[in-house]
Amino acid sequence: MVRKRRTDLPGAGETSEPQETGEGRGAVQRPPAQHPVHQQGGYQGGGRGRGHQRGGHGGRGGRMPPQQYHGGPPEYQQGRGGQQYQRGGPPSQSRSGYIAGRGSGAPSVGEPSRPPAPELHQATQSPYQAPMISEPIPYGMPTPGGPSSSSESPDLTTMELSEQFQSVSVQSEEPPSQEMQPASSKAMRFPLRPGKGSYGSKCIVKANHFFAELPDKDLHQYDVSISPEVTSRGVNRAVMEQLVKLYRESHLGKRLPAYDGRKSLYTAGPLPFTSKEFKITLVDEEDVPGSVRRERVFTVVIKFAARADLHHLGMFLQGRQADAPQEALQVLDIVLRELPTSRYSPVGRSFYSPDLGRRQPLGEGLESWRGFYQSIRPTQMGLSLNIDMSSTAFIEPLPVIDFVTQLLNMDVSFRPLSDSDRVKIKKALRGVKVEVTHRGNMRRKYRISGLTSQATRELTFPVDESGTLKSVVQYFQETYGFVIQHTQWPCLQVGNTQRPNYLPMEVCKIVEGQRYSKRLNERQITALLKVTCQRPQERESDILQTVRHNAYDEDPYAKEFGIKISEKLAQVEARVLPAPWLKYHDSGREKDCLPQVGQWNMMNKRMVNGGTVNSWISINFARGIKDTMVHSFCHELAQMCSVSGMAFNPEPVLPVITGRPDQVERVLKTRFHDVMTKLPPHGKELDLLIVILPDNNGSLYGKRLLSLEVIAQKFFWKYYVSVPLLEFVFDLSAGDLKRICETELGIVSQCCLQKHVYKMSKQYLANVSLKINVKVGGRNTVLRDAISRRIPLVSDRPTIIFGADVTHPHPGEDSSPSIAAVVASQDWPEVTKYAGLVCAQAHRQELIQDLYKTWQDPAKGVMHGGMIRELLISFRKATGQKPQRIIFYRDGVSEGQFYQVLLHELDAIRKACASLEPNYQPTVTFVVVQKRHHTRLFAHNHNDRQAVDRSGNILPGTVVDSKICHPTEFDFYLCSHAGIQGTSRPAHYHVLWDENKFTADGLQSLTNNLCYTYARCTRSVSIVPPAYYAHLAAFRARFYMEPETSDSGSMTSGMAASRGGASTSGGARSTRVPGGNAAVRPLPQLRENVKRVMFYC
Repeated sequence: MVRKRRTDLPGAGETSEPQETGEGRGAVQRPPAQHPVHQQGGYQGGGRGRGHQRGGHGGRGGRMPPQQYHGGPPEYQQGRGGQQYQRGGPPSQSRSGYIAGRGSGAPSVGEPSRPPAPELHQATQSPYQAPMISEPIPYGMPTPGGPSSSSESPDLTTMELSEQFQSVSVQSEEPPSQEMQPASSKAMRFPLRPGKGSYGSKCIVKANHFFAELPDKDLHQYDVSISPEVTSRGVNRAVMEQLVKLYRESHLGKRLPAYDGRKSLYTAGPLPFTSKEFKITLVDEEDVPGSVRRERVFTVVIKFAARADLHHLGMFLQGRQADAPQEALQVLDIVLRELPTSRYSPVGRSFYSPDLGRRQPLGEGLESWRGFYQSIRPTQMGLSLNIDMSSTAFIEPLPVIDFVTQLLNMDVSFRPLSDSDRVKIKKALRGVKVEVTHRGNMRRKYRISGLTSQATRELTFPVDESGTLKSVVQYFQETYGFVIQHTQWPCLQVGNTQRPNYLPMEVCKIVEGQRYSKRLNERQITALLKVTCQRPQERESDILQTVRHNAYDEDPYAKEFGIKISEKLAQVEARVLPAPWLKYHDSGREKDCLPQVGQWNMMNKRMVNGGTVNSWISINFARGIKDTMVHSFCHELAQMCSVSGMAFNPEPVLPVITGRPDQVERVLKTRFHDVMTKLPPHGKELDLLIVILPDNNGSLYGKRLLSLEVIAQKFFWKYYVSVPLLEFVFDLSAGDLKRICETELGIVSQCCLQKHVYKMSKQYLANVSLKINVKVGGRNTVLRDAISRRIPLVSDRPTIIFGADVTHPHPGEDSSPSIAAVVASQDWPEVTKYAGLVCAQAHRQELIQDLYKTWQDPAKGVMHGGMIRELLISFRKATGQKPQRIIFYRDGVSEGQFYQVLLHELDAIRKACASLEPNYQPTVTFVVVQKRHHTRLFAHNHNDRQAVDRSGNILPGTVVDSKICHPTEFDFYLCSHAGIQGTSRPAHYHVLWDENKFTADGLQSLTNNLCYTYARCTRSVSIVPPAYYAHLAAFRARFYMEPETSDSGSMTSGMAASRGGASTSGGARSTRVPGGNAAVRPLPQLRENVKRVMFYC
C-alpha cells in the first residue's frame, strides 16, 4: 500500500451515504417536545412553515407565490376563501364520550408520556338535508366528451363556487367556537375497537406470529459510555463482548446483559454496582499470529439509568393502559436480537447469512443472501414474535478485478477505462471494505473512498523529505516482489481522504458480508425477486424451520431474561367477505357481475359510462414495424373500445406516422400542430394519442431505470393486475413522452409495446380499453350497492373518499424532494372517479405539507389554498353538493409516525373545510394503509381447495381483526386480492380517527368492496383504490422532472412532481436543488383538459 502525502480530494457529489430508516413498533420514536402547533393562521411568517417539526424547514416567507397543483379542474386556482379558520371544534361535551371512553386520569408511574400536542376535536353529526340539484345522468348513457357524474353543475367561477359551497347549508348542532388549546397528546387516543366483525364466512388461518410469554423479571437499564468513541456498532459490540467475557463472574454478578450496540445495556436484575469503570483491550483481528498485533484500549463506564417496568406492558396487553410502554418492548426486542446479531449479518430488523439458504448470483458482482425478519409485537393474544423470510443483495467476496469485470460486463483487462466506466466503478465500490492479498497471511482491511484520477503506471509518491519520487509500480515490485499487471487501471483510494492510501485493484479482495445498499438495476431486482418468491406452503415451512433453527428455548439471552417463544404458528379466527355485485351498462348481455375469487372479465359486458373519443391519432416509434400493421392494430383497439361501450371514432384524424425514438419531442409537436390545423376551429381538441413504442424503450424515457420498489411492484402487482406485465410496468414508466403530452400539448396518451402490436391479443386490447375509458372521462363499472344507495355511512349523505401517499427518494439521493399525492372521489354516490393533485416537498418529509395553506396577497389579503380545499371545491362542482363525510385513506405511514401525521394532517383537513364556510366541519375518518409489514396469513389446510385460490393463497376478502391485531385499537388485516404466484401480503388498516363511528363490519366491507372498483383491471387489488391512485399519481409526476445527471440517470420509484408556483420556463423543470434546505422548484403544470380525467391510470 502506498500513502500519498499531498491531499487529493475525490470528486464531490458522485455518491452519498444511504440513509437508514426504522420500521416496526419496536422502533417507534415519539415526536419530541415542541411548542403548540397553532401559530397565527397556522403558519410562520405567512409562508409554508408550520409549527410542526419539519426536518429543519421553517417558513418560506410571506411573499412567496403559492404553489399551484397539477391534476385539479379549472376552478383549482386559488381564490379568496370564506371565513378564516376558527380553531377548535364543538364544545368539549360533544366529544367527551369519545375521549373519556379511552380512559382518563393521571398517567401511571413509569408510563412513557407524549409531548404536548393540539387537542383534536370531534366534528358533530348533523341531520342531512339534501339540497336541490340537477337530475342525475342515467346509467348507460355515454359520457359526452368529458367526465360523467351522477349530477353535474355548469362551469362556475371560483367566487361563485365558494358562494354556492356556502349556500348549501349544513345544520350543525353547535358552532365550533372553542379555540384549540394545546394539550398533552395523552388527551388524544386512537379509536378503540368498536367490537369485532361478524360479517362473512368464518374460517381459521395461520399467521407467522409466535406467542411470546411475558417474562416475570426485574429489568434494569444501564447507560454505557465507551471512549474513545467509535461509530461502528461492531466495534462497540466487540468491546462489550470482551467485557462480559472477562468480568461476568467477578464484577457483573453473573448477569448476562443484552446490549443495543450503542448507549444502553439491559440486565434481568440489578448489577452489584450503580456505576463502574472498566478498561478493555481489543486485539486487532486483522493481524495474524507471528506479527506485531495492534492493540486498542477502551474505557467503558456502566452506570445505572432506570428500571424497565414490565407491569405496564402487561396492563397494556390487557387493555387497561392506553399507551404501549415502548421501553419494555425495546428491551425484549434487544434481548431476542442479541444471539442472531452475533451469528449473522444484521440489516435493520433482519438477519442474513450464506448459511441460511439459497445463495444466488444477481449479476454485476452481487449475490442474494437468505435471511429472516424478527420483531416483538404487542397483540391481542399477548406478546407475539413476528418471523418472516427475506432476501437482500450482498456484494460477492470477489477479487476487485473480477468484480469490476462483472460490473462492466466486459473484459477490460487490456484497454483503458472510459470516464463512464470510472464513474460506475467508483459509485459501486465507494464505502466497500476490502482486504489486501499481497502480504501473505496478513489480510489488513480498508474501506474504499474513491479511485485515483491517474492510471497506476502514472502514480508516484515522495519517499523522503527531499521529495524523491517513486512510482507505485516500482514500490510494489521492490517492497513485496509483486508485479502489477493492470497498470492502465486506476488505484483504489482507501482510508482518510485527506491522506489517501493507494492500493492497486489486483491486490484487493472484497470482504464477505457487506450488504449492497445502492440502487439495483432491473435485471438484478428481477433475479432477486425470483429468489424470494415462494408459494405459501413453502414459505410457511421455511418460517417454521427458521424458528426451530433459532432454538429460542436454548438461547442463553432468552433464558437469562425469562422469555419463552412458542414454536407453533398462531391460529387465528378469520372471515371471508363476499365479493360485491358490480354494475355494468344496461345494453350489455350481462348488466351485473359477481366476481369469482377476486376476478371477472368484460365478456358480454359494456362499460357503465363509456367515454367519447372523436379525434385521435397514432405515432409509431418502433422500428421494423410497418405503418399498415400499426393502423390495423389501432383499428382493432378502436373496435374493442366501441364494443366495450365507448363512443370511439374508428378513423384517426391523420394517418399513422413513424418517428425516430431520439426525436420524440419534435415528432410529437409537429404532428400535434398538423392535427390542430386540420380539426375544425370551434371545439377542436385531440381526445387521444396512441403511441407504439419499441419493447426496449429506454431511449424514449431518458434512460431512467426503475428502482427496487417499482420492480417489486411490477413483479408482485401482476398477481392482481390483468394488464400484461411489461405493458403495465411500461405505462408506469412515464417519462419525456408523458411529460410533453400532459404538460405541454394537453393530450392524454395510451402507450403500447411493439410486441403487442404483433400479437393483437383480444385480452390485451380489452385491458387497454379500460385504461383509455377512464383517461377520457368514462367509468368502467360501479358498485351496485352504490347506485341503490345501500353502502352504510357513504350512501346516506354526500361522502368524499380521499387517498394520500408520500414517496421518498432512494437512500443516497440527498437532494431529491419527497412527493406527496392526494386523490379524492369526484362522484357520489358512485365513488369511482378520482381527481388527483401532487406536490413536491422537503427531502424525506413524511407529513404532507400542502394539504392546506394560506398566504398573503398584496392586493387581496389572506388567501386560502391547498390540496384538500381544492379537491373539496372540485367535488362540489362535479356533484352539486358538498361532502358531509370525509373518509381519508393514508398510505405509507409507519407506526412511529402515527401521532405526528394525524395531528398535522387532520388539523389541515379541519382548516381547509373551515376556509370554505364558517362552521363547516364534516365528520372525518382517518385510516392508515400499510403494506410494508411482515405479517403473512396461511390457509389452515393447504390441501383444502375451498380454502385457497389457485396459487395456494388465502381467498380474496379474508379479514382478520383478532388475536394478532392491536390489543385495543381499531385495526384489521385484509387480503382483498387473489394471488398469482408467491405469498399474498394482506394490507393492514389502522384507524387513527373516526367521527363517523364505523362498525368493524362497516369499514371492513367498504374497504373490501372498494378494492373491486380499481379502473385498470378486472381484478380486485391489494390496497384500497384511493391509496393506489395516489401512488400512481405520485409516480407519474416524478417523470415530469429532469433526469439525474449521474451515470444511471435513474429516478426513484413512487415519486412525483411538484405542483410548483407560477408556471415555469421550458428549462426549469427540475426540483433537484443543491442543499437539503433549499426551496423545491416548481414543475410545468398539467394542461386543464388533462387535469379533469384520471390521466395517471
